[in-house]
Amino acid sequence: MFSRWGDLVHRSRFTVLGVMVAFLLGLAAYGASLNDHLSQSGWDDPGSESVHAARTADGTFGRDSSGDVVALYTAPAGSTVDDPDFTRTIADAQNAMVAEHPDKIAKINVSYFQQRLPALASPDKTKAIATFAIVGDNDTELTNNFRDVKDAFEIPGVDVQLAGLQPIAGALNDTMAGDIKRMELLAIPVVGVLLFFVFGGVVAAALPLVIGGLTVVAANGMVRFFTNFVPVNSFVAPVVSLIGLGLAIDYALFIVSRFREELADGRTTGQAVQRSVMTAGRTVVFSATMIVASLGGLLLFPQGFLKSVAFGAISTVALAALTAITILPAMLSVLGKRIDMLGLKSMRKTKTTEEIESGRWGRLTRWVMRNPIKVTVPIVLGLLLITLPVGSIKFGGINETYLPPDNPTRVAQNVFDENFPSYRTEPLKIVLENAEGPQLGAVLREASNAPGLVERFSIERNENGVAVLKAGLVDRNVSSPAIDYIRSIDIPDGVRLSVGGTPAIEQDSIAALIDRLPLMATLVVLVTTLLMFLTFGSLVLPLKAILMTTLGLGATLGFLTFIFVDGVGAELLNFTPGPIMAPVLVLIIAIIFGLSTDYEVFLLSRMVEARARGASTSEAIRVGTSHTGRIITAAALILIVVTGAFAFSDLVMMKYIAYGMIFALIVDATLIRMFLVPATMKLLGDDCWWAPQWMKRLQEKMGLGEPILDDDRMPADVPEVVAIGSAPPPARVREPIRAREPLTQPIPRTVAPPARPEPARAGQDRPSQDRAVQDRAVQDRAVQDQTMADRPKPARVEPTRPAPARADQADADSPGADAAPRPETPRPIESWLAELRSPAVERRTPARPEPSARSDHATGVNGSNGSGSNGSGSNGSASTGTASNGSASSGSSQGSGSNGSNGSRRSPDSASGSTTPRRDTDDIDAWIADLRLGRPETPATPPAEAPRTRDRRPAPDDTDRPEGSSYDEPTPTESSPNEVTSEPANSEPTASTGGRRRAREDDNGGRRATESESGGRHHGQSGAISVSELLARQRRQ
Repeated sequence: MFSRWGDLVHRSRFTVLGVMVAFLLGLAAYGASLNDHLSQSGWDDPGSESVHAARTADGTFGRDSSGDVVALYTAPAGSTVDDPDFTRTIADAQNAMVAEHPDKIAKINVSYFQQRLPALASPDKTKAIATFAIVGDNDTELTNNFRDVKDAFEIPGVDVQLAGLQPIAGALNDTMAGDIKRMELLAIPVVGVLLFFVFGGVVAAALPLVIGGLTVVAANGMVRFFTNFVPVNSFVAPVVSLIGLGLAIDYALFIVSRFREELADGRTTGQAVQRSVMTAGRTVVFSATMIVASLGGLLLFPQGFLKSVAFGAISTVALAALTAITILPAMLSVLGKRIDMLGLKSMRKTKTTEEIESGRWGRLTRWVMRNPIKVTVPIVLGLLLITLPVGSIKFGGINETYLPPDNPTRVAQNVFDENFPSYRTEPLKIVLENAEGPQLGAVLREASNAPGLVERFSIERNENGVAVLKAGLVDRNVSSPAIDYIRSIDIPDGVRLSVGGTPAIEQDSIAALIDRLPLMATLVVLVTTLLMFLTFGSLVLPLKAILMTTLGLGATLGFLTFIFVDGVGAELLNFTPGPIMAPVLVLIIAIIFGLSTDYEVFLLSRMVEARARGASTSEAIRVGTSHTGRIITAAALILIVVTGAFAFSDLVMMKYIAYGMIFALIVDATLIRMFLVPATMKLLGDDCWWAPQWMKRLQEKMGLGEPILDDDRMPADVPEVVAIGSAPPPARVREPIRAREPLTQPIPRTVAPPARPEPARAGQDRPSQDRAVQDRAVQDRAVQDQTMADRPKPARVEPTRPAPARADQADADSPGADAAPRPETPRPIESWLAELRSPAVERRTPARPEPSARSDHATGVNGSNGSGSNGSGSNGSASTGTASNGSASSGSSQGSGSNGSNGSRRSPDSASGSTTPRRDTDDIDAWIADLRLGRPETPATPPAEAPRTRDRRPAPDDTDRPEGSSYDEPTPTESSPNEVTSEPANSEPTASTGGRRRAREDDNGGRRATESESGGRHHGQSGAISVSELLARQRRQ
């Protein structure tokens, strides 16, 4: 599916760009007015007792507006609030303000300068208060109306401070807006610089920023759409910006990196786009799905705040993934190799697969796998130690203490609470229904004995059978004893008591969060496990990932408790320690769990991809970590920078998220992903890939496994050679070979090409050539027998550290092999053989052959058939010629083909008198036939390496492999899926086996498909014979 999608985006790149950019810009325009539709509501549990008390009181007496705005007036030095001129000035200003803004300010509730109530002035008469009601039926209207008339409360020459619910809400909104601007001004430029150093070019670095910017502005439009149906808390805006920008840049980083890697491996732009989408793009989609599942757990909680954040965050993650697999591949298709423009050549070089796997990340992984226990135990103990402070965690609600200590609104609220404790804006309330006089008095006396009260309860209102009692708390963060005491009072029959007020609302909200948290954790774990299983086909990997994530999450919560509750570094970070806001903490848990799973998916996907290619467990760990280590670290660093902008926020809630994410990202991207995951997977071994068979079948049936990528590279200078009249090449289905451990060095070539005698001259008859062929066959047999006798007894060869990093380089350095040079990139052997058959120098055009001359053709497909113009053969026999294992001879014609690559040749003109040197094709084809029959020729110079022997012992662990080696080196012929054996270099296939085996490298040079092809028995002789002997035997007959 993703392969077809990548191809579709590449072919329709301009259409995709136009449609998607227009769609995202339309959402951005719609979301421009988002701030006008946000509110401060959603912190309570709608089904709690405290919310019922608030609804009952508001339904009976109307909304309580006594705490909307509290204006605190301070008299000039040396004067008091009773000064007539001062009093008259304040009273006139208040009346004029209400008359000027009747649609914003409903009324003056109480004012010392209007009613002269002594309780409204401080004991020293230097301060006095007045409270105002703001017009509005919901939090959004209240917040917007107060913002419009905030400046009207100022009086020239008078010190006026504003406290109360709406000034605090306004201060929180302003702080969040400032945080977003700070991120745009500071974080985005720094991220751009980091991306430049990651990619080494301006164009490549700009792509993730474009994707991130489009995602954020479009996400605002999605959130604006949700405001039409549910109240959306103002806290959603910075969360959307943080998640949208961070994830979109990370997703783009992974896809652009894979695209550049594919280009570096020699693929075209279309191939690179297609493979990038079907690998990195597929991983991005599944990663986004898992993050959505984690954030979806927030919908289980009753608080509207968490629901609105969930809607905004989920839509943002979905948009980030959508832009990453649509706009980004389309832009990559347009740019192609120009993606590295405007950069430094020394920085923009993309490493090949071999260079990546032999780099620092590969060496680090090998060291970790050599010391798995030494790595695992200290890290696990350290994370558990950091988790210990969680035992002293405290939860609280939103209030002015989340603002900086020097914030004007917080300072005003503190002054008001100190001088007017009986008028606290957040008192504890008791709502009694159907309570008569004696019953009301009994409850009033009993409730006044509750601990932690500033003063006794007083009756605020009593109408229509509903009474409201009110009292302030000494410390609203320690409200549980008073609330629990009041709820335990014996109530007369027929009377309903409900405890309300802000302290009770906060406590009920915390209780609801704690009750639903286990359900959320269970569902998120189950969904994540299912998705990871469908992605990787293993049941162990998801469970391991969840354990790793839990370790990091526990350490993060311990760190937050240590900083924000215990107060370590509070003065340096400019905040007041106190309880952690419970809803924000749940949000942190969901975000961190999703991000940790995100990085786990990117790491494991590359491991599973290597495993599907035939790598062992250890080699898959090394390949996956080496390829993703640098990218995961860069992605985490970028997200840390984006989050770091919020670390300087004046709002403690944003500091929670910022410091929590920074700590979690550092731990997750370094200690867990780069050390703990490879170490634990090394300890688990092949058990990492275990799952019940029925689950394996389910996963395969759904088609969600990692793709096995075929090699689509073909060097431009090597054409595919097809015989005239041959059948079309058959499709090749290559099964992955799963070895326990890979070889640590390539198998050296021990077959040398045959000697090249002088070409036949004009007039020379054919029997002399046949005798020469026969003599050469006899000499070859004698030399081979003598070489075998002189060889020492085979012994096991310990792996040595080869100098070249690639198998083809090692082959080129093998002594004594007069073979044609291999191409720089892996390619089928038939293409290489076709190059051998081509003339080394210009060949003279042959004259028309004699009438008696025979010009035959022979072709072979899959090494089993031969055909000629005067004869045809199958499995080694022909009417006028013979064919064996893909080669045929009739007169002087010869042809061979295997696995879709065929060769054809006409016999040269025997009447030609030309002496122009050329390759002797007969000898080359005879040598090729020997190769196919499995009969090696003796090299001109014996190889320096001792011959490989049949050995059932497992190959050395790849953690001790030489640096620079990789799983894509050739491996010996396998005797079973889990056992590797080495064949002697001089062994020949017997008639009982009746075939030969050929190893072929895949697109990365690592996957090998071993094919058995029929060779047949020739005239009852046991063992394989060369085509030279076959020709000689036929001539003698």
